[in-house]
Amino acid sequence: MTALARRTALQLALAALGTGLLAACADDAGGGRRHGGSPPVDPDDIELVASDVRRAAGDPSLVGAVVGGLDRLAGGLYGELAPSDGNLVLSPYSVLVALGMTLTGAAGTTAEEMRDVLGVGALGERWHRGVNALTAHVEGLAGRQERTDGSQVELMLASANQLFGQRETGWSADFLDLLAKEYGAPMRAVDFVGATKRSRELVNAWVEEQTRDRIVDLVPEGALDVLTRLVLVNAIYLEAPWEQPFEKELTARGPFRRADGSEVEVDLMRRPDLSAGLVTGEGWRAAVLPYAGQRLAMTVVLPDDGAFGRVEAGLTRDGFAAVLGPATPTALDLTMPRWSFRTAAPLKDVLKALGMPTAFTEGAADFTPMTDEDLDLLIDEVLHQGFIAVDEDGTEAAAATAVVMRVESAVVTEELVLDRPFLFVIHDVEHRTPLFVGRVSDPSQGVG
Repeated sequence: MTALARRTALQLALAALGTGLLAACADDAGGGRRHGGSPPVDPDDIELVASDVRRAAGDPSLVGAVVGGLDRLAGGLYGELAPSDGNLVLSPYSVLVALGMTLTGAAGTTAEEMRDVLGVGALGERWHRGVNALTAHVEGLAGRQERTDGSQVELMLASANQLFGQRETGWSADFLDLLAKEYGAPMRAVDFVGATKRSRELVNAWVEEQTRDRIVDLVPEGALDVLTRLVLVNAIYLEAPWEQPFEKELTARGPFRRADGSEVEVDLMRRPDLSAGLVTGEGWRAAVLPYAGQRLAMTVVLPDDGAFGRVEAGLTRDGFAAVLGPATPTALDLTMPRWSFRTAAPLKDVLKALGMPTAFTEGAADFTPMTDEDLDLLIDEVLHQGFIAVDEDGTEAAAATAVVMRVESAVVTEELVLDRPFLFVIHDVEHRTPLFVGRVSDPSQGVG
């Protein structure tokens, strides 16, 4: 079977279970709760572990507080990743949602540190209701949009949540119910222990389907093993046309000056009569470029010559709220490059540096609310990948975040049955001196 055929088969298997493009929502989580031991729903043993709780409406009054915490998280994530060279794209929203799902099953110091990093603050458990309402708001921005010139276009923006849990594990009903209620997140039971490679392929196939193949191999080889018990995934996809598209005839090759002073020739788009918003601050100017319908926008920030490091440090320290402030309507002659790239970023060390090390620490992590069993779970890795492409028509962007959880590295019991001929060596431990060697071909034969 070719790689394409294999991936198509995986996607068909997922589709058969109701995992359409960005459609993993509360309506898919109906039906009774099924824990380990139930018959698999298909030959691939992808079993639905569902909650019968329907997704709630969330609390819109909490969205502002959630976004405030998200902005600080965005600054922290950006600050930890920015020192690496080159382009960078990430979705703080996707990271927040994936960690929010994980927080529903955390307790003790683990939960306290996660709340601090996520900016939960005084909201407590109500924070999840705020995230739920924020998700509804974000997804509500999608649909048919009418531009000011009367033309109509489609804007796509949606996210999906999915859990992949080890089959035959007794997941807590409260854990599953909260995930269904506030995140619309169903769980698929897979076999990380006996079919690790297959399980990884299923996770990645789901992500690729949700992001229209823009996020590929989110979970790399070696990221899962027989100790893996749970992978919590968020995916987000955007396809947004500009309110005022750039005229392709005006795009021309031109110089782009890099940070080291060298220049490179790139395709530069131009819109000489753009209706935009202008925001200014100390050492920088920003333009707010609306997408169709003017409910979604891209803000581009241009630091003054020699001020890039200072401006970037300020965003890292204070978040992005300053550059997203009230804009002055402006007629803008805008020139900017086309661009398209992706970033893959393991976030384990980043999140530890931001203040939640306990979740990754053996003997200290506390995720006991996740299961009814005596499992010592901890986060093994948080994997993130982002993609963006900007051209004359608009923007396509996608991101996904996977929280990989495993049991502590206890001794894994392997079975060894000496029921066929075997060899033996009797030796001292220090020098491995073979004092006796031999073979057992038939233990029934021998001296009495």
